[in-house]
Amino acid sequence: MSKLAKYTKWLTKEGLLKLEGWARDGLTDDQIARNAGINRTTLYAWKKKYSDISDTLKKGKEVVDRQVENALFKRATGYVTTDHQYKVVDLDDNVLWARRNKAKNEFKLSHPEATDDDIKEYVYEHVPTRERIELYQNEHTVPPDSTAVIFWLKNRKPNEWRDKREIGLSGRVDSSFDNLGTDELIKHLEKLEGDKDGLEPK
Repeated sequence: MSKLAKYTKWLTKEGLLKLEGWARDGLTDDQIARNAGINRTTLYAWKKKYSDISDTLKKGKEVVDRQVENALFKRATGYVTTDHQYKVVDLDDNVLWARRNKAKNEFKLSHPEATDDDIKEYVYEHVPTRERIELYQNEHTVPPDSTAVIFWLKNRKPNEWRDKREIGLSGRVDSSFDNLGTDELIKHLEKLEGDKDGLEPK
């Protein structure tokens, strides 16, 4: 395969999508170059010479991360979405005539050699007889997602929102039972049980 054929392959829509996918998956330039069947030096040269390749790799590595962050923030804070209801209707005869006449004149100016049949064919192909109109819009609020909130806070403020927090205690906890023997402790327990039931211990 010639060098020309090799780099032109990666300038196609399919090639750029593949490069973007590799970058989005976290592959390094070395790994991307290896997948493309070239060395890293060649990839650097392509990035410098062809903006499509450079922009695609940059989008895969940086912009997509930012898009994910923004999407997570949106889920964590809630957002408003708008639904649109449309209907397809036939054009009014006068409107259709005006649009066809405009298209005919524009085509004649840009194609003075066109025949009447050419003009008619162009007009009927490029001027639709129906159009989509909006009937109404419906806004509704999507509340914050608790899972997204927790994920965001744990990563942004790990010291405050981690699952397990360790609390250190020092010193001594005083208790009036420290010096009591087993028999005395049993008597205290019996008294507590009796007080609970409204009865004196036997």
